[in-house]
Amino acid sequence: MFSQTRLGAMLARKEGAQPEGLSGIYPLGKGEDALASRLALIESATVSVDAQYYIWHDDVSGILLLDALDRAARRGVRVRLLLDDNGVPGMDQTLATLNAQPNFEVRLWNPSTVRSPKMLGYAFDFARMNRRMHNKSLISDSTAAIIGGRNIGDEYFQVGSDDYYLDLDAFAIGAVVADTVDIFDAYWNSPSVFELERVVSGPGDREALAARVAEIRATEGAREVAEESMQSMRRFMSGEMPLEWTRVQVVADDPAKGQGQAREDQLMINRVTDMIGGIEKTLDLVSAYFVPGPSGTEFFAGLAGDGRRVRILTNALDTTDVFLVHAGYAAYRRELLVGGVKLYELKLRGGGSVQRSPTRPPLPLGLSGASLHAKTFAIDGRWVYIGSFNFDPRSTLLNTEMGFLIDSPNMAVRMSERFDERMKYDAYQPRLTPENKMIWLEEMRDGETVVYQEEPGAGWFLQIAFAVIGILPVEWLL
Repeated sequence: MFSQTRLGAMLARKEGAQPEGLSGIYPLGKGEDALASRLALIESATVSVDAQYYIWHDDVSGILLLDALDRAARRGVRVRLLLDDNGVPGMDQTLATLNAQPNFEVRLWNPSTVRSPKMLGYAFDFARMNRRMHNKSLISDSTAAIIGGRNIGDEYFQVGSDDYYLDLDAFAIGAVVADTVDIFDAYWNSPSVFELERVVSGPGDREALAARVAEIRATEGAREVAEESMQSMRRFMSGEMPLEWTRVQVVADDPAKGQGQAREDQLMINRVTDMIGGIEKTLDLVSAYFVPGPSGTEFFAGLAGDGRRVRILTNALDTTDVFLVHAGYAAYRRELLVGGVKLYELKLRGGGSVQRSPTRPPLPLGLSGASLHAKTFAIDGRWVYIGSFNFDPRSTLLNTEMGFLIDSPNMAVRMSERFDERMKYDAYQPRLTPENKMIWLEEMRDGETVVYQEEPGAGWFLQIAFAVIGILPVEWLL
């Protein structure tokens, strides 16, 4: 039942006017809308909030969301927070404080038995700790949910800096939410999950948390979030962000994957590849981390070879935040191009670096501007996937993943148009010359085309690193 708030009443009216079995869906491309939607769902909850995330940062957006959850628990809402232990460094005492609050439970996925330094736990239990929970979901009152690619952190919501991730979530109400709740419950009760008190001792420090919240609320970033949230909610309440009512399915790995015990039919990759393998005309795929491996390369090249149009967008070398993953992708780039797959590599925003905030640490490889973090694809101008799954060995074999499959020609066509109209300007285009030499094209809006004979951003050091990584047996870890 929807909460008795203005937001809850509006969602109830929207759902009540629709045929049974459909879901209302809205894609959240803008960071401010994605953050505002999460805050609104927590603030409007009267019964329960279930949240499941891979990364949760101790920054403006992370603290504001934790404070919202804390206040929800204080007004009697049951809060369950399930976090991957890898993604919450240095937050043991904060989480212990929340866990000690009535109505608030915190659990960790495959936690380290060594708390400081936490990564030392890999030395004692590598096989278990190498399996991570990559899911991202937030459910309010079992009636509204947000699923997608965003973790919780300022970079994912574009808060307080010019450095951010291009990402995508989906807001949903209606039929699909009940299945989403069932998936959360299965993870919450899985053997890979430990109650926080079994891992972190003590009740935390309520005064320290209150001081941290006050510190964050006094920042310019928090004031910007408050203003952007108000604007976002006004757009939603006024109907400027209309829900599309259609068929939506939620798909996820069985949590047994966290113990390495999932059967083939319990793995999300099989559902995804079954769907992609059935395409008739077109596949437009966006994957922040794309390492297809031999079988995936054969699969995508086979689709293109059979006459389907296959276009794939991933990060360029100068926008990736994980160099090893880019090296893994580069090993299959030529074979994909030979097979007829069209590749696009997101370049730095504006074609160059931007001024970083002095309070933010440097990102890996000096990343500046926009980096792709979304995981989505569109099939045949009809079906769209939005979720956490990357086409790489880690998502396929090690991490648990989830997402929405949406029957939406409207969303699919918009994604295809983005490839048609924007990618030639927003991305480098790897190509093969008639002499079978790799080049990269960069099309400018003034009509000029720049041709790179070497990969943009790849100096001699990185080229050597590529060669070394290519001979190391590390692809299954990527």
